[in-house]
Amino acid sequence: MLLEKIAEFYDAQVKAAVKSLTSLIEPLLISVMGIIVGVVVMSVFLPILDVVGKLGSK
Repeated sequence: MLLEKIAEFYDAQVKAAVKSLTSLIEPLLISVMGIIVGVVVMSVFLPILDVVGKLGSK
């Protein structure tokens, strides 16, 4: 009986800690993913713009 109450207490504490950590990490992960997507987009478009610029100058 007593061990069951202790287990429920610590279970609630662990759930609260995981929820707070998740809410703190989520914006960081979104920012990192945005940076990665931005780098990929730039690595695709920069060579295209370079070729277009070289073709336009001739």
